[in-house]
Amino acid sequence: MNISFENADKIRGLLTLTVEEADYKDKVEKTLKDYRKKANLPGFRPGQAPMGLIKRQIGTSVKADEINRLVGEQLYNYIKENNIAVLGEPLPSEKQQPQDLEQPAPYTFVFDMAIAPEFKVELTEKDKLNYYEITVDDKMVDEQVNVFTSRAGEYEKSENYQEGDLIKGDLRELNEDGSTKEGGITVEDAIIMPQYIKVDDQKKLFDGAKLGDIITFNPKKAYPESNTEVTSLLKISKEEAEGLTADFSYQIKEISRFNKAKIDQALFDTIYGKGEVTSEEDFRKRIAEGMSKDLAQNSDYKFLVDLRAYCEKKVGKLPFAEDLLKRVMQTKNKDKGADFVEKNFENSIKELQWHLIKEQLVATTGIKVEDADVRKAAKEQARMLFAQYGMNNVTEEVLDNYVTEMMKQEERIHEWVDQAVDHKLTEALKNVVKLTKKKVSFEEFKKLMEEK
Repeated sequence: MNISFENADKIRGLLTLTVEEADYKDKVEKTLKDYRKKANLPGFRPGQAPMGLIKRQIGTSVKADEINRLVGEQLYNYIKENNIAVLGEPLPSEKQQPQDLEQPAPYTFVFDMAIAPEFKVELTEKDKLNYYEITVDDKMVDEQVNVFTSRAGEYEKSENYQEGDLIKGDLRELNEDGSTKEGGITVEDAIIMPQYIKVDDQKKLFDGAKLGDIITFNPKKAYPESNTEVTSLLKISKEEAEGLTADFSYQIKEISRFNKAKIDQALFDTIYGKGEVTSEEDFRKRIAEGMSKDLAQNSDYKFLVDLRAYCEKKVGKLPFAEDLLKRVMQTKNKDKGADFVEKNFENSIKELQWHLIKEQLVATTGIKVEDADVRKAAKEQARMLFAQYGMNNVTEEVLDNYVTEMMKQEERIHEWVDQAVDHKLTEALKNVVKLTKKKVSFEEFKKLMEEK
């Protein structure tokens, strides 16, 4: 087999493979012989059909399969052995001439390839970047304390209604004279939170209400903006809600008031484990430490965003074989039209350029991502997921078991690999460039993240 490669403009390549009969003959004949041994053709005993007949029936097909396999194997071996930085997949070239496999060899196959542009990005202590350290203030701690006490809070029964209470009672549709409508809409144990009633005069009907009171109100007037609340409350269809104008009586059977949890030892034990925190001062300190750790991840993310912008400016706009890359993109998205490619191509090129820069940075810093790093990334994601539900004292055993299950989702492994790469690259480059550390509030940090 003869292989030649042209790379005239450095960003596109033309690879030509010429297949001779000797390249495929032996394997094709072996395949045909194996087939003949098992063939059961009419008029011949099993395994005794003439080879000429076998060749006429499947010879060309077998040859085509072997040539396709051979071309694919040699194509990728050549790319690997010669370290050709191909972007996407090699594509059948527009210069390819039809090949008639019924005719004798040789057969020539031509492939177009988009090649990664040559560039060099170096970072040293001469490169300066800001690193924003987010300070945790009392307000932020107060907000988190409120989250914890709300999550651990409970409802208790009450005799009188106050703003924010939840009410349960029986709803009955009324006639115009205020009497209960026979065969009208009736809902038992209907739950209402008057604070969410949209219209003030309807909302005020519940002021000072007590257990056992009967209140007359109009659901359509109470929730005029949408029929969703009405259909949900009265258990009726949207069509029924459209034409509804009647008042309803509502007899209060139960009043529940939500009370936040007290800031005491029981709360500390629930959140951090028994005896881990023993005072409100330690509680707030522990919250601040946890928030600082979480916010450090935000700082690292901002650093990586700024590093990307810095490197992209340093490298400049790289040249790409855009016509070939559009073909690659279209091939990978066969179910989508050319408009999809045109709409998303520019952003795709930006991400490709950053990918190439990041690959070079990974190589120059010498970082390697091991299985343990990927598992650690998945574990951090699991820890954050539990924390969202107020579960901050999840044991390592529970986390490990949860991660083991998560790791079975192969489609997500790539996500955790990327996270592990970003983490290790960030840590490595923070020790390479010169950092100008700046303390900022969380509000100031959010504004920085909004800047383009």
